[in-house]
Amino acid sequence: MSILPGAEPYHHDGGPVGFLLSHGFTGTPQSMRPWAEHLAAGGLTVSLPLLPGHGTRWQDMQLTTWQDWYAELERAFDSLRNRCDAVFVGGLSMGGTLALRLAEQRGEQVAGLVLVNPSVHADDARLKALPVLKHLVRSLPGIGSDIRKEGASELAYSRTPLKPLHSLARLWPLVQGDLPQVTQPVLLFRSPQDHVVNPANSETVLARISSTDVTAELLPDSYHVATLDNDAEYLFTQSLEFVRRLTAFDGQDDNKDDAKD
Repeated sequence: MSILPGAEPYHHDGGPVGFLLSHGFTGTPQSMRPWAEHLAAGGLTVSLPLLPGHGTRWQDMQLTTWQDWYAELERAFDSLRNRCDAVFVGGLSMGGTLALRLAEQRGEQVAGLVLVNPSVHADDARLKALPVLKHLVRSLPGIGSDIRKEGASELAYSRTPLKPLHSLARLWPLVQGDLPQVTQPVLLFRSPQDHVVNPANSETVLARISSTDVTAELLPDSYHVATLDNDAEYLFTQSLEFVRRLTAFDGQDDNKDDAKD
């Protein structure tokens, strides 16, 4: 199955500091592309993979699980580590979930985390019915494009497949249970008005991680997909400053040739 136009993965070879980005559930790199390009313009080496089952048609997600998505992110992380002195990881929504798992599993190999409206627990009581419901109903209406900015839209599936959603629901307790293992510097952005992930998820992350270098930022003029919303520029600027503060890297990259994986 061919990749939807705009859903392609993104990679930029820049300086010695790497930044791995992960999109969310049923989404694509399109939602993260402006962020990735901002980091690349700041001289970083950036990797933004397309997670398995995404970016084609929602039926293709039915054969994938959280282990598949995590394995792809881990592969991209190891690739960055092979060429960079330090690697940061950022994610939106489920991308934040996977980023947290990577930090839990890989420890000090992760230089820092930038999380945007991450999910770590089920907020909808109906999700408890997923083990049975997924065998009766293949999908529900999509969750994409929760954006306040007029005219902005997210390239995401119009349907939410239930089998992979059940897999994501199984990942949440694992990530939440291991949050105390997160000790890296953390920059967390949360939208007070989020119609996909309850802001209480971010509060759980902040309350349970062991990190001592923690910055929490509100995005008052954005909904869930904050990377495409009104506060996006602030998010991009602050995340680059976060990296520079922790690495003392302030170089501008002259390599403008962006390549797709």
